[in-house]
Amino acid sequence: MTNTNADRETLRELADAGNDAALDRLADLADTAGDLEELSELLDEGSMHAGFLLTRRAKATGDLRELQRISDAGYEEAGNELDRLLKAPGDKQRD
Repeated sequence: MTNTNADRETLRELADAGNDAALDRLADLADTAGDLEELSELLDEGSMHAGFLLTRRAKATGDLRELQRISDAGYEEAGNELDRLLKAPGDKQRD
């Protein structure tokens, strides 16, 4: 039986060759390790999964600047979440 647990080096090689699943797996490993720097680098490489994971963290802490940065890096959902958070207080005041 083969070992299906790929090491980081192999995942990196596959990701560099354009394998999106390997890029997503690297993002999962970085998220589990709490390595926000690596997650940000993966987002910069085009990993929308890294964008999702970073957005989830920024949303949980209410970090508007981070949501803007993630959105600027290409993960559209972060911009949507930022807009939602920015509009929420105004909506409550109108009620």
